[in-house]
Amino acid sequence: MEDLINSLNAVIWSMALVALCLGLGLYFSIRTRFMQVRGVPEMLRLMLNNKSSASGVSSFQALTMSLAGRVGTGNIAGVATAIAFGGPGAVFWMWVMAFLGASTSYIECTLAQIYKEKDPQGRFRGGPAYYIEKAMGQKWYAWIFAMVTIIACGFLLPVVQVNTLATGMANAFGLPPLLIASGIAIALALIIFGGVKRIATFAEVVVPFMAVAYILVAFVIMALNPENVVDMFALIFESAFGVHAGFGAMLGLAIEWGVKRGIYSNEAGQGTGPHAAAAAEVQHPAQQGYVQAFSVYVDTLLVCSATAFMILGTGMYNVANPAGGFLFQGLEGAVAGPDFPQAAVDSVFPGWGAGFVAVALLFFVFTTVVAYYYMAETNVTYINRKVHRPWLILLLRLTIIGAVFVGVLRTTGGAWALGDIGVGLMAWLNLVAIVILQKPALLALRDYERQKKLGVVDYEFDPEALGIRNAHYWERRDVGLEPDLPEPDLPLTDNGR
Repeated sequence: MEDLINSLNAVIWSMALVALCLGLGLYFSIRTRFMQVRGVPEMLRLMLNNKSSASGVSSFQALTMSLAGRVGTGNIAGVATAIAFGGPGAVFWMWVMAFLGASTSYIECTLAQIYKEKDPQGRFRGGPAYYIEKAMGQKWYAWIFAMVTIIACGFLLPVVQVNTLATGMANAFGLPPLLIASGIAIALALIIFGGVKRIATFAEVVVPFMAVAYILVAFVIMALNPENVVDMFALIFESAFGVHAGFGAMLGLAIEWGVKRGIYSNEAGQGTGPHAAAAAEVQHPAQQGYVQAFSVYVDTLLVCSATAFMILGTGMYNVANPAGGFLFQGLEGAVAGPDFPQAAVDSVFPGWGAGFVAVALLFFVFTTVVAYYYMAETNVTYINRKVHRPWLILLLRLTIIGAVFVGVLRTTGGAWALGDIGVGLMAWLNLVAIVILQKPALLALRDYERQKKLGVVDYEFDPEALGIRNAHYWERRDVGLEPDLPEPDLPLTDNGR
């Protein structure tokens, strides 16, 4: 069974997915005229929008909710793994993936805003399942995405995230597993039983704090090792293009591991970010697309880079030789994962490495599990739209709390591979969908830029005037009506456009 799972994982996460993510990132960059570069000032302006409503969270809260999902063990263990198996050059390809992925994130998150709706409690909901059904007209496809997301985010991914946290906490502080599990489960229950508003408030406070604190520690380590900074950047760029004497033969591995870990960390195109994006209260769908594009930069260019700089700037890492042994060994007996940043911190602040990484993992993992719950809940809500089954939400909450105990009290084994399969399937399903459905997001971008050039203060979005069909919330809002949802089934024509 384990061999079968690993084989399936290798197929899903093959170079075909790597090529698809890179290719679509470049394609969407061209189609949006590199909005991820032109739009940075607008991203920063919109990011600080703190206007919320009874139905939706603010743009900043939606940003932090999506960052809660993006910033997790991948920003610590994932970066270390990329360096160990792809060499220092993998860091550069993570940056490339972030740059290209920002445009992909714009497309999927704008689609989520265009096709969002209100649930029976009057809260905004949306995501790939919603826009696949509304714009593509393929309900079966939407249900497949929803079920994969519920299983992956409701159980598999929380198990592997919490397992990494439990290992770090036990190593650093010697805490018994049952105490760790109980503490996480109680805190998680207090948040998820409070609904989306409590999740948004939690993310708004905790996520900026944890990201800034982590980046500051990396900056201090760099400042205390200034003589290594220039050499470190030279090592990254030389390795990335296969011209470094020690890592020149690893060009293919650098690209593969950099892109894979980049996708896993920043989640652009994976279909996770749109769930938080749809929850935002905005004047125009493109506004949240801009904000979510910026979240990819925060995740990879800032937080992942912080881990990479700590590791490479102190030389506390190993690089595996594909033929066996090591191409570089800066640590004896260390395996790819939290050991690398622990050793990096210890080299500057002796005795603090294990504790620092454990605390960082506590914040990163806990916020990620909260975000996973929200994604899974949104897809349960999608399934519940026509026939209300309140017990499914309760079952989901109990399942994700159970996943905390499974992750802490048992080794994950094949769970990491199962989690990867879930994430990979979400990415394949969502990437195919947004290629087909890209037109509404591109129309929204042009419409927003037109209004911005005119200097309007209050933006408007009229989907029918743009030729966008089945954007029911915005259609009713445009004529001054408040949408009452769940919505009726309406016929689709021309792929929803």
